[in-house]
Amino acid sequence: MKKIIRLAAVLLLCFGIFVMTAVAVGAATMPNEIIRYETDGEKLSAVYSYSHTMAAKSVNSQSAYPRTETLRAFGFIPVKTVGVTQKSAPTVAVSGEVFGIKLYTDGVIVVGTQRVDLGGGKSVNPAADCGIAVGDIIVSINNIRVFTAGDVTSILNDNNGEAYTIKLKRDGRYKTFQLQPAYSPREGCYKAGMWVRDSTAGIGTITFYNEKTGTFAALGHQVNDVDTNDIMPLLEGEAVSARVTNIQKSAAGVTGSLWCDFEEHILGRLLDNTDCGLYGAYSEISENAASYPVASKQTVRKGSAKILSTVEGSTPKEYDIEITRISYNKEAQQRDIVFRVTDETLLSLTGGIVQGMSGSPILQDGRLVGAVTHVIVNNPEKGYAIFAQTMAEKSEALS
Repeated sequence: MKKIIRLAAVLLLCFGIFVMTAVAVGAATMPNEIIRYETDGEKLSAVYSYSHTMAAKSVNSQSAYPRTETLRAFGFIPVKTVGVTQKSAPTVAVSGEVFGIKLYTDGVIVVGTQRVDLGGGKSVNPAADCGIAVGDIIVSINNIRVFTAGDVTSILNDNNGEAYTIKLKRDGRYKTFQLQPAYSPREGCYKAGMWVRDSTAGIGTITFYNEKTGTFAALGHQVNDVDTNDIMPLLEGEAVSARVTNIQKSAAGVTGSLWCDFEEHILGRLLDNTDCGLYGAYSEISENAASYPVASKQTVRKGSAKILSTVEGSTPKEYDIEITRISYNKEAQQRDIVFRVTDETLLSLTGGIVQGMSGSPILQDGRLVGAVTHVIVNNPEKGYAIFAQTMAEKSEALS
C-alpha cells in the first residue's frame, strides 16, 4: 500500500511540474493579443489553443469583437487570458521584385562633428561643444527652415563669426542651441565643425501591393542612415524599378549584397519609413505580382516554405526555405521568424541571404506569412523575417 501511495505521490509531483512548465512556457511564449481571421482555427501550436467560442460568432457582430478568451495547454490547463479580435483576412498582390530607393529626409541629419584647428596647437569642436550630437536632425538655422545639406552649407558658409541659433529634433523632441563658429587660420574662414546629410539611396525588395489602400510595402525594416544608424526621417522619396547586374555572395562573417542598376521607371512615391518596413503609394501593380491571402501570425508554422526573391535580372523566383523558429515578442518584431535557406540554387548564387533581399515575401500553405528582414551574419544561410500580418496592418493604416 505504501508503495502505491509513494508512486501516486511521485506521479502527482510529476504532473504538477508538467502543468507548471506548460503554464510558464505558454505565458512567456504565446501572444497576449490575437488577430483571428475567419478561416483560422483556435490552435496556436500543437500544445496551446484558446477557447473556441469565437468560432460561433459572426464577423459582423460588433459586440463580440474584440473580446477575451482563455489560452489553454492541451485543451484543459488554463494558461492566461488573451485578447482576440476577428477580422477578414486581407488579400494582397505579392511581389518579390527588387527596386531602387531614393529617399530625402525631413530636415538635415548631423552625421559627424569635427574639431577646428585654431593654430598654436589649439582646437575646438563648435558643434559638439554647444550640445549638438551625431544623429540630431537640424530643422532650422536662425529661423530659416532647412531641407537639404546645401541649405545648411550655404547659411553656415556665409559667416562673419556671429553665433547661429540651431533648432533641431532629437528623440522626437525639439531643442535649440547656440552654435559659435570658430575661425580657422589655416582655412581662412569660420567653421561650424559638423557634417550633414539630406538623402540616401539603396535597394530592397517589394513585399506586396495593397490594392485596398493603393500602397506598397517593402523591406520589412526601416532605412537607417549609414553613419548614425538612426532611422532616416522621411520627407519625400521615390521607388524606381531596378535590375540585378551582379551578386557579392555572403559568407560566414561577411554580408553579401545585390548590385543593381536603377531604371527610369518610377514605381511610386514613398510615404513612410518605419521599423516594420518602407511604405509608399504605387503608380501601378507589377505584372509579376500574384494575389495571396495574408496569414495571421499564430497560424505560421515551423517547416517548409518558399521565399520569393529577385537575384537575377528583374524577375522574382521562388526558392525553398525552412522556418525553424517563431516568436511573438513585440520588442523584436523584425525577428518574428527565423528561417534557413535550403534551396541549392539560391545558395550557389548568393551564399544565402544578402543585402537587397530585405522584403522578400515568404509563402507557406498558399498564404503570405512574412518578409525577410536581416541575415544572420555568422551563418548567412539563415535569416530573420517579420510577420506579414504586421506589414499588412501598417499598409491598411495608411489609407
